[in-house]
Amino acid sequence: MSINLQKGQKINLAKSDGSKLTKLMVGLGWDAANKGGGFLSSIFGSKKDIDCDASVIMCIDGRLKSREDDIVYFGHLEHDSGAVKHMGDNLTGAGEGDDEQIKIDLDRIPSRYDKLIFVVNIYKAVERKQHFGMIANAFIRIVDDTTGEELCRYNLTDKYDGKLAMVVGEVYKKGGEWKFNAVGQGTEDTGLKSLSDRFV
Repeated sequence: MSINLQKGQKINLAKSDGSKLTKLMVGLGWDAANKGGGFLSSIFGSKKDIDCDASVIMCIDGRLKSREDDIVYFGHLEHDSGAVKHMGDNLTGAGEGDDEQIKIDLDRIPSRYDKLIFVVNIYKAVERKQHFGMIANAFIRIVDDTTGEELCRYNLTDKYDGKLAMVVGEVYKKGGEWKFNAVGQGTEDTGLKSLSDRFV
C-alpha cells in the first residue's frame, strides 16, 4: 500500500515485502490550475500552456560536481552510467497521471553518487509570466518499476505563488540504504542552470 508523505518526511525505499528495491520509476505530475476569471481573464490571461520540465541532479558527497554530465533532463535524457533515464518531455501537463517519468536502476548508480535531487522548473517562466501558483495537483511518486506497485507519493499542497522552480524531492543514500525525502521547496530560479547552482 502506498504511503502518503508530508513535507519533510523521510522513508526507507524498500519493496512492500521488505526485500531490496533495485529499479524505481519516479513519476512527476501537475495540472494547470483553473483560475476562472471570466471574459477579461480570457483576453488578458496567459495564452501559453505551462511547460514544466522535470530534471534530476546527481550529487557526489551531496553536491553537483559536473553540470554537463550529472544533470539528466530533456536535453540529456540518460546518464552515462545508464542508471538514470528521463523518459521524455511533456510540453503541457495535460492528461491524467504522470506528466514526466524518470527510471532509476539503483544497482547501476556508481558508488560515488549519494543523492539524486528531483527538480521542476517552468520553461520560459519570466517571458510567459507564469509561476507555480498557476499549477495545481503537483506530486511526486515512487514506484517499484519491477512490479508497478506505488510505494509512496508526496502531494505538494503549499502555496507557490511567484515561484518559478521547485525542489520536489530527493533519493539519497545513508548507511548503505536508499531513502526518499519529500522536500517541496519553491524557488525563484529562472531556469535549470540557476536552480542547479544551489547544489554546486
